[in-house]
Amino acid sequence: MRKKRVVVAMSGGVDSSVAAALLKRQGFEVIGITMCFSARGGSAFGGNLPDSTTRRPACYGLQGIEDARRVAHKLGIKHYVLNFSRVLEEKVIKDFCREYFKGRTPNPCVRCNQYIKFGALLEKALSLGAEFLATGHYARIEKSRRPSPSGRLCFAPHSSVVRRYLLKKAKDLKKDQSYFLYRLGQEQLKYTLFPLANYTKDKVRRLARKFQLPVADKLASQEICFLPNSDYRSFIKAQDKNARYIRPGPVVDKQGVVLGQHQGISFYTIGQREGLGIAKGYPLYVVEIDPKGNRIIVGKKKDVYKSEFLVNAPHFILRPAKKKVALRVRIRYNHKETAAEVMPFADKIRIRFRKPQFAITPGQSAVFYDGDKVVGGGIIDRVLS
Repeated sequence: MRKKRVVVAMSGGVDSSVAAALLKRQGFEVIGITMCFSARGGSAFGGNLPDSTTRRPACYGLQGIEDARRVAHKLGIKHYVLNFSRVLEEKVIKDFCREYFKGRTPNPCVRCNQYIKFGALLEKALSLGAEFLATGHYARIEKSRRPSPSGRLCFAPHSSVVRRYLLKKAKDLKKDQSYFLYRLGQEQLKYTLFPLANYTKDKVRRLARKFQLPVADKLASQEICFLPNSDYRSFIKAQDKNARYIRPGPVVDKQGVVLGQHQGISFYTIGQREGLGIAKGYPLYVVEIDPKGNRIIVGKKKDVYKSEFLVNAPHFILRPAKKKVALRVRIRYNHKETAAEVMPFADKIRIRFRKPQFAITPGQSAVFYDGDKVVGGGIIDRVLS
């Protein structure tokens, strides 16, 4: 009987390496694939280059590729390095720059998961005859029976139960990455495995040592993989070759009084306090970014707290919201989800927090939770009040 084949996205880090080891122990035929992002002519993107200014490893860098190869050799599994630079540039990098040019603050990891890991890589895995794609993400996928409109279970012909797939938080809430995965749909979840779903990070480290993996003590990578030296400002400035988007402009208070000058709206984000270069006698924060007027509006900390905003490009894992519903909403990865009303609003979603939240930032993702279950989410478009 042929073993079930699974492709593991191996970055060369501890998490994906342990994921591969666990799947092999469970009896799968494991194939490791490391995504290479090589430089292409005319691009400011520098490819898989290690960051020489820090001891922290570059995500999917040359060292990562070598570490993944060493882990695959240790586990006795096949390992391939595939170039995904084109889809990265088209689906992630261009959007990343466009958003910053408009004074918004994007989250490229969300798009990377949607279009690269669980898009192009999943497609490649299935073309290799794999039943699943696995990653080292800390999140859970559960199967659930789909109820019929009457409330009874819905059965397909021959009494086979129709299944749906739920995305849930990981056991280790400190490492939970469900926020970055909210744009996955049923067809992606169907073919996805998260072997670390029920493990804590400490346990994963211990397993890496137990399996004698060469990356057991490797530091975690936290930077954006395509940013040389983790410097987004230099990166997007290099993309704006004609200085069309990044131009100096006024910093004003809420009444429109000019207090100073900024170096380009792309270099600022909502809630930012450092780097304004303005002495006012009390701390100033970025309250709003006005791309049309090329202005940065600043105010006191209390002015950064808002309650209501619109979300565009909404995505729901099971079914779209058709009426107002009470959920918990997270407006960035390190934000604790908070009680809110989620309601349809034309082709967008309108969110109203029960209590004002700090720095609701256009470009970031708002993710909706029902307990530990991810309901869906979208991109923060405009703050209303």
